[in-house]
Amino acid sequence: MDAASIHQRLAAQFGERITAFQAEALQPWAVVAPEVIAEVAAFCKSDPDLGFDNLMCLSAVDYPKETPPRLELVYHLWSYAHTHGFVLKVHLPRESPSVRTVENVWGVANWHEREAYDLFGITFTGHSDLRRILLPDDWIGYPLRKDWVDPDFYNGLHVKPTPQMAERSMAGEKLGVGPFDHTPPNRHVED
Repeated sequence: MDAASIHQRLAAQFGERITAFQAEALQPWAVVAPEVIAEVAAFCKSDPDLGFDNLMCLSAVDYPKETPPRLELVYHLWSYAHTHGFVLKVHLPRESPSVRTVENVWGVANWHEREAYDLFGITFTGHSDLRRILLPDDWIGYPLRKDWVDPDFYNGLHVKPTPQMAERSMAGEKLGVGPFDHTPPNRHVED
């Protein structure tokens, strides 16, 4: 199915809860009202003509300068049977963003949603194990939001590079702070 046909099928099933559509994008997309994303996801997977059996990626984007400011969830879907793809988007407020989980539709959403929770602060209601996945449990804040400012300290340790270290690094000095600065060469791998 082409993007327009996919959109028509979604609009016929969900009406005004499919709030926007862009067919001319590199990856065509439709905006879904947040309160029905779980139902739309289930329909996208179970409808025989859509057959979106794979959630390739679930990511988030921060739009703090939009009116009103918002976060956007982006669901990249793929059908192996029909070899077509489509993108669903959900707009959420930046303050207390919350949406239902889709992990019962696509199991891989479990980890994707945990990442969006960890780095953007989006809560997924009904999620089986919603906790941080990349950052420590006691971390404060959401580092992929555009208003994020790196802390100077974490648990009493200085974590922000000092201006002197930044200058030395920019000048090309190896400071031993990166993961590859201490990793020995792979001598067992042939060139």
